[in-house]
Amino acid sequence: MKFYARALLLVLLAGALGWSFWSSAGWLQLCAGLALFLFGMQCLEEGLRQLAGGKLEQLLGRSTATPGKAMLFGVGGTMLLQSSTLVSLLTIAFISTGLIQLAGGIAILFGANLGATSGIWLLAMAGQNLSLSPLALPLLVFGVLAGFLGPKSKAAGRIVLGIAFIFFGIDQIKEGFSSLGGDMDMSGYQADGLAGQLLFTLVGLVGTVVLQSSHATLMLTLAALAGGQLELGQSLAIAIGSNVGSSVSTAVVGSLGGNRSGQRLALAHVLFNVVTATLAFVLLAPLTWLVLWLAGLVGLGDNSLIQLALFHSLFNAFGVLLFWPWQGRLAKLLLRWLPEPSEPQVLITELAVPGAEELPRTRARYLNEQALDSVDAAASAVMRELRHLGRLSLEVICHALYLPVDQLALAHGDEALLQARPGEHALDAEALYQRHIKGVYGDLLSFMGRLELPLDEAHRQFWLACQLAALQLVDAVKDAKHLQKNLGHYLRGEPSTVRDTYVELRRHLLVLLHELYQLARAEDLSDEAWSAALQLLDEQAAEFDRAYRERLFAMVRQGQLDGLQTSSLMNDLGYVGRIFQGLRNALQLAEAQGPLHGLREVEIESASPIVLD
Repeated sequence: MKFYARALLLVLLAGALGWSFWSSAGWLQLCAGLALFLFGMQCLEEGLRQLAGGKLEQLLGRSTATPGKAMLFGVGGTMLLQSSTLVSLLTIAFISTGLIQLAGGIAILFGANLGATSGIWLLAMAGQNLSLSPLALPLLVFGVLAGFLGPKSKAAGRIVLGIAFIFFGIDQIKEGFSSLGGDMDMSGYQADGLAGQLLFTLVGLVGTVVLQSSHATLMLTLAALAGGQLELGQSLAIAIGSNVGSSVSTAVVGSLGGNRSGQRLALAHVLFNVVTATLAFVLLAPLTWLVLWLAGLVGLGDNSLIQLALFHSLFNAFGVLLFWPWQGRLAKLLLRWLPEPSEPQVLITELAVPGAEELPRTRARYLNEQALDSVDAAASAVMRELRHLGRLSLEVICHALYLPVDQLALAHGDEALLQARPGEHALDAEALYQRHIKGVYGDLLSFMGRLELPLDEAHRQFWLACQLAALQLVDAVKDAKHLQKNLGHYLRGEPSTVRDTYVELRRHLLVLLHELYQLARAEDLSDEAWSAALQLLDEQAAEFDRAYRERLFAMVRQGQLDGLQTSSLMNDLGYVGRIFQGLRNALQLAEAQGPLHGLREVEIESASPIVLD
């Protein structure tokens, strides 16, 4: 039903647009110019990202050492990409994945707002009488030709094509407004009164939200101002509204991402733009006088386009000056208003699983769409989600052993628990796998598959290592499912040699899990010491395997075990070995990628020890 309703809405919208285009050639030119302008900005953005590879992200990661550097990155990034929204969303992605801090992100937003004024200055200086189409034609040819000369050249060609389409779009928009003439004359709606100012501020806000670009809104405003369809006061009010509208996309992405860090930065962006716009609106009359006075000093008193650009720059600069001394305090307030939700000490809390289909599946916790805007942000999100999957995997394996999760943190497991029979409310590993592992693993694979950004060799190796680590974790859980069947059967039986042998196997696997748990949390170990500790653990596991097999065959010779029991024990010893190998391989893969992101822990979360509530 929703699909048909959406299809009907699209058909009606297309029909209405088609009728409007047929009715007015000027309106068609205006809309076509806007489409070319937006497409050109999209080409410019994509080309710059492909040409820069991961350099833009690396620069962003290094640019937050001081507030001044962070602001300069915001200015430069926005001037380069011609999109303050893109820079804001990229910053949210980095903050959400922990690659930069909130205070640095706030300074970047200040710079992005200042950088956004560069586009309107270029458009204003181009003027109404200068045609850009003659410049766009050769750029169009060069941009297409560059696409045949290799990936880097193709990216550069994409940038050239973007500039060409932007030039074409600007000319089309100007011609569209000229053709419309009096049909869209809004100069009669004076902005002197409060109602008029509010109306045009709302026009700027809605236009930016719909077009998803304050540059496009201001381009339309400049064209209308140059064509006489708008008065200067009306265009100033639209510029104020466009500033508020540019923070709406950031707010939506930040709130939908579900990550508190991203939500804090989105709120900071909204607060900055709303407070700045409110002050500009209240002080519109004195600011207008100041703009006219400054323009008159340099002989541009009759150039309304330059006056609009000057106004846009002035009130954004005033906003930065107002907020700059308070950015540290603002960061603290945001942390207090939106505190980080407490991390649960135990992820699997159900007492019994009536059926996997009756319970909602656990889903990925740290994979959000904005992280896909950056290679480094996506990599950091994957590492955090691997830790989440690792915690879930260990808890499932503990339940497969019929042991509480707090036994992982103990150097020696509780012997009474090791000897105990499984309780009547023991959890089934198959049901736990279906509910807690499968969904998160699927989300991980889907997220990694959706990344479309170019990768250098280091990131390609990292991506492969993460995929292998996730597979190793899942395979370890699957082996634990098989182990649980015989383990539960014999642990519920009467005291016997085979039961004691399964208790020994249970104790051995718990020791290995504990050692891996400790090794994953060992942040103060050097690389050499860490590798030596892992090798020692490998040797201990291999020695137990050899000695255990010898004892099994000795008990067979002594008549303590029969062939079927020995077969079950040998199979389950193999499962124990594969569980250990899967977990240690995942841990080693994470260690190998540590220099890339400074992250080691794949299996265990680095917070407080895991204990039961």
